[in-house]
Formats: sequence, structure tokens, C-alpha cells
Amino acid sequence: MIGEPLVFVATSDLAGVVRGKAFAETEFDTRLHRGVGWVPTNALITCFDNLGDGPYGSLGDLLLIPDSETRVQVDFEDGSVAENFAIGNIVTLDGDPWECCTRGHLAAALERLNSVAGLQLYSAFEHEFQLEAPGRNDSNPAFSMEGHRWQAQFSGVLFAALRKAGIEPDSFINEYGTKQYELPIGASTGIRSADEAIIFRQIVQATAERCRQRASFSPIHNLDGVGNGVHVHISFKNSDGQPMMFDPEGTYKLSDVAGSFIAGVLKYLPEFLCLTAPTEISYQRLTPHRWSAAFNNLGEQDREAAVRICPVSSRSQEAIARQFNVEFRAADAAASPYLVLAALVHAGVQGIEEKLPVPGATTEDLSMLDPGQLQALGVERLPETLSDALARFEHSERIDEWFGATFKQVYIGLKNAELDFLEGLTIEEKCAAYGRVF
Repeated sequence: MIGEPLVFVATSDLAGVVRGKAFAETEFDTRLHRGVGWVPTNALITCFDNLGDGPYGSLGDLLLIPDSETRVQVDFEDGSVAENFAIGNIVTLDGDPWECCTRGHLAAALERLNSVAGLQLYSAFEHEFQLEAPGRNDSNPAFSMEGHRWQAQFSGVLFAALRKAGIEPDSFINEYGTKQYELPIGASTGIRSADEAIIFRQIVQATAERCRQRASFSPIHNLDGVGNGVHVHISFKNSDGQPMMFDPEGTYKLSDVAGSFIAGVLKYLPEFLCLTAPTEISYQRLTPHRWSAAFNNLGEQDREAAVRICPVSSRSQEAIARQFNVEFRAADAAASPYLVLAALVHAGVQGIEEKLPVPGATTEDLSMLDPGQLQALGVERLPETLSDALARFEHSERIDEWFGATFKQVYIGLKNAELDFLEGLTIEEKCAAYGRVF
């Protein structure tokens, strides 16, 4: 059968879906300059493919231009068509960043971090996902060798495919949830971290298909389950590549700039939460005692804190400084990783500009405290529904400053259309609907 290889140029959109167009591989160098045509109204497509209200209609044109540094070519050597794609930026016809390009927003946030604090972000996304195989019962004990053996072929193929895609896998874990797995990857500098989150998800799904399974990153599959989170590990480097988060004399061994950054993230988290936990079912996961985040608190080695100070496994100060990082836990894979990082960076830089002190790390069971006691700790319960989170987002002046009023309008219209699609469904039906998408 005749054929020729195509390259898919992708964008991670506001709905958390990877969309794009394909073109002939022979045109790749040309497309690096002129891209492919894109339409503003595409920003209003929900994850269920209905359209939200917004400022875009039938008029207008944009370009989606691939970034050659994100090119992925993975041949699974099984006779299937190779994975061949690149991630791109959406720009105007004049070449300017477009107001609803998620990758462009992250680039702007990273530029702000460097301008204000002289820092580069060094981060990694840690994903949880479930594997479904028709006719197979994968109910193995958590963290067990049986669970690993059951997916040994998948994990071996996945490690090889990730390496071909330029991503360094760390470990493969048969997680606590039913049919749930986790695979941490190495950290990267700047925008590359979000790029690798997209590449990782696509390669996981491609590997599962070739192993006759289906991978799902949906936030929660049933109310009895623990849900799938995305844990974002964050630290900083200066222009010389030296780590800047650790200070042996600082509170919780955080440098002053790191403490202010974290304080900004926690202060503004209720206002940007709908960007990092963007679905209605995300809020079924963000509840107390699910090993996720339900409050805007800092914790030391506390896996229910919104920001957790992670342990290190070294004794030398230099090695500790390289390992030292914090983990943001109020996110899931229904969110565009570019928006997750952009929101974290903007909020963190705001904290640096406001010279906020590092918040106190909580040790209590916050779900047992009343609002007055929470207020005394400087902590609040995070929005408990997507609608509540959108209301905080809508009334936030900082969101306008960071992302622009048009972005806010489009995002709210998109999410309201998503909620309209779910109207009248049971929670089980909602979980199933999101599970089919993510």
C-alpha cells in the first residue's frame, strides 16, 4: 500500500486536549516558518467538542507553527505507523503570540520570572494513570510484583519509547488505585518541562494502544477510587545553572525567594485553581483524606498539602541544593501543562514582588478545623466545585493582569459550555464522560 510519512503539529488547548493538523514530512522545514492555518474559534471547543460562548466567530485566521526542538519520532518497530509529531505555538498572521496560546502564556510567565528574580524554572510533571485492557482483570495488590509483572511488557515498551522521544523515565510504579500506575520523569528547564508532559502523555497512550490497552489520565474514575493527580515538582536555577531554592539557614531550608514564591502560589491558588483542576470531577478528587490537596497549605512531607516540601536523600549541602524541590499537588492531567506552569509562575512571581514571607507548614488535620481556626493558620478550604472555582477566577484582578481579559472571557465561556454538556448526568456518568476524553 502506498503512503508517505506525515508530521502532526500539536497544541495543548484551553480544554486540555491536544489538537492540531498534519502535513507531509518533506515540508517540515518550510512549515517551521509558515506553519499551518488555525482558527480563533478553536479555542472555544470544549473537551466534549461542543462550543462555548466567546468573542470569536467565523472571522479571523492564525498560524500554528511547529517548534523543531519538540519534534518526536518514535518507531515502535512493530509494523505500525511511527509516532511523528511536534508541538507548536499559535501566532497571529504578523507572527505575534496569540492571546489564547497556552504555550505562549507559559513563555511570557517564564520571561517574567527571569526579569523579576533572575531565575529559571526547573520542574517535572509526575503523572498517575490507569490502564484498561478488554477482558483482563488487573486487580493486583498495590505496589506488588504481581502488578508489575502484569504490565511488564507495557512498561518495557514505554521506557524504550520514552527514551526515543528524548524523555528520561525514572521508575514504574504499580500504584495504590485499581489498575493505576505512575511513572516519574526527569526535570527540565523552562518550557521544556511542559513540552515533556505533553510528549509523555501521548507516548503513554500510543504505547497502550500498541499493547492493546487504553491509558486514561482522567482525574477520577469512580467516587471510591483515589483519582489520578499530576504532581508538579519545582525548583529554580540562576543564569549560571546554580540551584537557588535551598538555603540551609532558611525557614524549612527554603531560600527567601523560594519562600515568597510559594507564598504567592498559596495566596492566589483559590483564584487560579480552575486552570490546574479544570473539570467538574477534579473537585471529587480534591477532598480531604484522598492524598490530594483540599486547602491552600504548605506541608513538610505531607501528601495532602497543596505545596509539599520534598525530602532529599543526600548529606552534602551541594547535593541537597541540587535535589531540593517542592511539589504542587492541586493539579490533574485534564489541565494543559502550559497553563498549570504559567499560573504557578505568575502567582509565585507575584509573591516575590509582594515580598511575602514563607507561610507556616501545617501539621493538623485541616478538615477538622472550623473556618476561624483555618483563618488563624492563614489557610482556607479550596473551592469545592468547578463553578465555585470559576467564580473566584472571574472576580480575580490578578488573572486579568497575568493572562488578559480576553483569555479569561474565553476560558469561562469554554468551561460553562462544558458544564452545560454535563447537565443532568449522574456523577458516575460524568466520570465516564471525562474518562472517554482523558
